[in-house]
Amino acid sequence: MSADTLTDFENVFGRRAERSFFAPGRVNVIGEHTDYNGGYVFPCAITIGTYVYAAARLDDTCRFYSGNFLSEGIITFTLADVTYKKEHSWANYPKSLISILQKNGFSLSCGYDIYFIGNIPNGAGLSSSASIELAAAYLFNEWEEWGLSMKQLVLYAQQAENEYIGVQSGIMDQFAIGFGKKGHAMQLDCQSLEYTYAPLPIETHTLLIMNTNKERTLAGSAYNERRKECEEALQILKHHIDIQSLGEVTLNMWEELKYTIEDPTVFKRAAHVITENERTKKAVSALQNQDWKSFGELLNASHDSLKNDYEVTGLELDTLVEAAWQQSGVNGARMTGAGFGGCAIAFVEKEHVDEFIKNVGDLYQDKIGYEASFYPADAGDGVKELKMEGVQG
Repeated sequence: MSADTLTDFENVFGRRAERSFFAPGRVNVIGEHTDYNGGYVFPCAITIGTYVYAAARLDDTCRFYSGNFLSEGIITFTLADVTYKKEHSWANYPKSLISILQKNGFSLSCGYDIYFIGNIPNGAGLSSSASIELAAAYLFNEWEEWGLSMKQLVLYAQQAENEYIGVQSGIMDQFAIGFGKKGHAMQLDCQSLEYTYAPLPIETHTLLIMNTNKERTLAGSAYNERRKECEEALQILKHHIDIQSLGEVTLNMWEELKYTIEDPTVFKRAAHVITENERTKKAVSALQNQDWKSFGELLNASHDSLKNDYEVTGLELDTLVEAAWQQSGVNGARMTGAGFGGCAIAFVEKEHVDEFIKNVGDLYQDKIGYEASFYPADAGDGVKELKMEGVQG
């Protein structure tokens, strides 16, 4: 928590902040494009995210301000009208929670002045929107003393993203941000929502996030295409086995039935989802056995599958990952997130991090023509309230 931000809150709202909260971003270690196919994912909360400072009001007005979007100024609305407004820009994310909470019978007792500031790079695919949503959900639940469980807050945040924002995302982002555990990633079954933690090698390795700094202009339309292709594969396989999702298809089932999918594109999409699901389960076992070599090989194989079968990487991500593979002290590397830009991750032995960043950065700049950004980000805890130290009365 920054004293400067407390001063900024006073400068913006003319009063002191009363409480403060933090919601992390998230990165998916392995298990890409499996979430909406009812499979396994393996995300972790990270130590960068969204900080929220708030004070309750005596009326039903809300005033939201972001230290990341200074030109937007203070965005003001009342609890009587929390409809989506394009001009409210980023503030529609926390507004979405108020709307969904109201819809589910939880109305705020008063308005709030809230200052949001995050250190997640915009457009990097590290879930800044879900981070804002969980920060708002947690803040309101704590302040209003509703006693909602973390799982319920996570589901409301997903509902807000789906119904209010209009993005048909899976549950992974909100779940990882809500249930994050320091030093661990979580294996989440996206159908049953059962999850287990596995330790990451944070004493010896750094989880290095590598941002291509390329805008993900294709991600939305391609995401919808991939979902449609996976649905086609599912419908074909359903004629032969009793399944509800591709995530239920084992490698043995796939070997027996893959001949039934004749369209080569649909075949490749299904092949990625089914093999990625297996890689995710194996990666968790490798970590639990401290088998870093096998773990790294699974990350590398995941990237190859995303490149060749799911076709969501692109020149920038491939350049970063292939440069990472050449470096000393690298366990494994892969793209993470939707693809077509955004980020990749590498597990790098701590003593090699500086050399890695320089070498990979130079290779990327030479080939792509602009810089990549690098963020060492350890696995951190989920959303929480922070102590308001140094704040008087």
